[in-house]
Amino acid sequence: MTTNPHTGFIAFVSDCARWALSGGTGFKIYLAALFSLMGAGAFAYSQQFQTGLIATGMSNIVSWGLYISNFTFFVGVAAAAVMLILPAYILKDKDLHKVVIIGEGVAVGALIMCLMFITADMGGPLKVWHMIPGIGLFNWPSSILTWDMIVLNGYLALNAIVPLYILYCNYHNRPPVDWKYRPFVFLSIFWAVSIHMVTAFLYEGLPARPFWNNPLLGPRFLASAFAAGPAVIMLVLIAIKQNTDHVVDTKIFSKLQRIIVVSAVINLVMLFSEVFKEFYAFTHHSLSAQYLFFGLDGHSSLVPWIWTAISLNILGTLLFAFAPSKWSPRYLMVAAISLFSGIWIEKGFGLIIPGFVPSPMGEVVDYVPSSVEILITLGVLATGAFVVTMLIRPALAIDKQYKKYQETVG
Repeated sequence: MTTNPHTGFIAFVSDCARWALSGGTGFKIYLAALFSLMGAGAFAYSQQFQTGLIATGMSNIVSWGLYISNFTFFVGVAAAAVMLILPAYILKDKDLHKVVIIGEGVAVGALIMCLMFITADMGGPLKVWHMIPGIGLFNWPSSILTWDMIVLNGYLALNAIVPLYILYCNYHNRPPVDWKYRPFVFLSIFWAVSIHMVTAFLYEGLPARPFWNNPLLGPRFLASAFAAGPAVIMLVLIAIKQNTDHVVDTKIFSKLQRIIVVSAVINLVMLFSEVFKEFYAFTHHSLSAQYLFFGLDGHSSLVPWIWTAISLNILGTLLFAFAPSKWSPRYLMVAAISLFSGIWIEKGFGLIIPGFVPSPMGEVVDYVPSSVEILITLGVLATGAFVVTMLIRPALAIDKQYKKYQETVG
């Protein structure tokens, strides 16, 4: 790594690419698996592009499916980076400050997946021009969809530019200038809340969909995001600690664990509050909840999914709450995967599909994603994992070299 302060941006990009792609046999197999899934997703998307959304399992009744379900969930994962930024910059927590860039890398990967899921759900990338100001019908500020596009792209820019500046300064062995990036860090704290609240408002503001028309939806989005997101970050940190020589203090896992437990408990309390509201005084507005939890008119495809999600939610929360004091990566991985999976199901199929069932005409249908949808979804998830990997590996290399330089001059 160069110590010449006049080395240009091209050398920075070149070195980052070299660090990101270099690795042993296991890493090459991992990349090959990601590229295989990305290729399968691209092929499936070409099929959807040719035939349209009829290649999916969606219909005129259930018009949002696997794509929007994953979009909704990963918006929360992206917003969870604030749970590292807030204590690191506002509360001056030195331990969490060391892993903020990793959290922001996860956020960038999650946001890219969100935008890809939206593009897939629109039927094709050529329709994106409708959302471009001055060219398409932007409908700002009246459209909540427009607000959602603004906050998503704005948050993506904040989580990309700030770490890029910090890493670029460290690459040249100089500390970043506080006034050049800290205002954007504080802005990202408020922006993180906005991306999930605006997404919640998309559903919450539809009075004809009583399953979504709930004032608790926005706060529940945040609570679930601040549980699932740190769980994902914890999994990434465990992988880094177990597979690299980068030092990750075990105190960081303890602090993430406390954040996860508090958020997960709040999420469960809100979930049970909604269940009570739906079934204590049953009305025709509760039919969507009945379809989700117990089935309706012989249709019960989501029932095993939602009860599995609730079980995983409770299991993950209990595992984190009663985790042993001694560092145990396998235990934490089981806890994080349980909670992550539970919230992924609950905030995906458990939220989106029941909002459409029954239809305003009383029709009850089961939605089953097609193989095209599944392959495209896997391709997008692989792309997100690839982006996170390509961002975090150079960040770790630069951090390691910068620490060596500080030790040399200090």
